[in-house]
Amino acid sequence: MEGSIILTHRILNSGQTCPENTTICKGPSCVLPPDNFNATLNIVLSTVITIMLALVMFSMGCTVEVKKFWGHIRRPWGIAVGFLCQFGIMPLTAFVLSLAFNVHPVQAVVILIMGCCPGGTGSNILAYWVDGDMDLSISMTTCSTLLALGMMPLCLFLYTKTWVDSASIVIPYDSIGIALVTLVVPVGFGIFVNYKWPRQAKKILKVGSITGGILIVLIAVIGGVLYKGSWDIAPKLWILGTIFPAAGYIFGFLLAYISNQTWSRCRTVSLETGMQNTQLCTTIIQLSFTPEQLSMMFTFPLIYSIFQILFAVLLLLGYRLILYFSKNKTENNDEVTKPESLNGEANSGFQLDDKPSNGI
Repeated sequence: MEGSIILTHRILNSGQTCPENTTICKGPSCVLPPDNFNATLNIVLSTVITIMLALVMFSMGCTVEVKKFWGHIRRPWGIAVGFLCQFGIMPLTAFVLSLAFNVHPVQAVVILIMGCCPGGTGSNILAYWVDGDMDLSISMTTCSTLLALGMMPLCLFLYTKTWVDSASIVIPYDSIGIALVTLVVPVGFGIFVNYKWPRQAKKILKVGSITGGILIVLIAVIGGVLYKGSWDIAPKLWILGTIFPAAGYIFGFLLAYISNQTWSRCRTVSLETGMQNTQLCTTIIQLSFTPEQLSMMFTFPLIYSIFQILFAVLLLLGYRLILYFSKNKTENNDEVTKPESLNGEANSGFQLDDKPSNGI
C-alpha cells in the first residue's frame, strides 16, 4: 500500500555483530531501519514531473484560440465523440480483452481501471506534433478529467463486479482534482498569453513542444527503472498491454471518421482515446489493493504506458512521412502545370485536413 514501511530482517551468522544502524537486535536477528530512498525518489520525481507538465501545458495553451475553444464547448460534437470513445469504447474493450485472455481476476481489474481512466496530458503534446486540433484536444482532456469524477465509478461498477466488489476500489478524487488543476490553470495562462502576445506565444510553444516530447520519454524510462522488480509477469499481460492502446487509437480514429470529423479531429480523437492517464491508474491500484495483489498487477500500467508512447511515435512518423511525400508530389505537379496556368497561381497542394465535414 502507498506509504507503507517495510522493515528488513537480516539473520546474522554465529559470532557476527549487528550493524551500527540496527534499531532492534535480539540474538541473531536484526531489524534494520526502513530504506526510504525509493519512496523519497518517487516523491521528488513526481513533484518535478508535475511542475514540468504544468509548464508544458502552459506552452500547449499558447496554441489555443479563445473563439475556437469556446466553439467546442458551445457545440461539443467533437467532445461528445471523444466522450463516447473514452468512457464507452475503452472500458468495453478492456472488458472484452480480459474475458478473451482469461486473465487473473485482479489483473482483469487493473486492465479495466486503465480503460476507465481519462485521457492524459501526453495526448495534447502528441496532438500538436501531428497537426491535430489543439482546441479540441485540450477541451477533450479537460472535459474527460472532469467527467471522470462520475464516469469512473459508474464504469467500474458496471464492469468489475464480474471479478471483484467495485466498492473496494478507491477512486482518488484528490488526484483527479490535482490533475484537473494542473491542466486548466496553466492552459488558461497560455490562452491569455496567446491572446495578448501571439508572437511570444509561438516562441514559448516551440520550447514547450520539445520539452513535452522529452518529458513523455522520461516518464516512461523513470517508471521502468523505479519498478524494475515488477517485470516478471505473465506473457498475457504483455500481449494485452500491446493490443489495448493500439485498439484505442484505431477505434478512436474510426469513430471520429464515421461521425464525419475533419482529418485533424480524427487524429486528435484517436490520440485522446489511446493515451490514458496511467499515473492515475497506478494511484488507484496502490490505494485499493494489498501488496500481494499489487505484485500481480502493478506492471500493467507501465506496459501500457510504454506501448501507448511507442504507437503514438509510430503514428507521428507515419504522418510526417505522408506529409513529406505529399508535399514532394504537389511540388512536382506544380512544376508540370505551372506553364499552363492562366492566372499564375500555384496549386495549393495536398491538404491532410480537406475531408468534407457535415459541420459537426
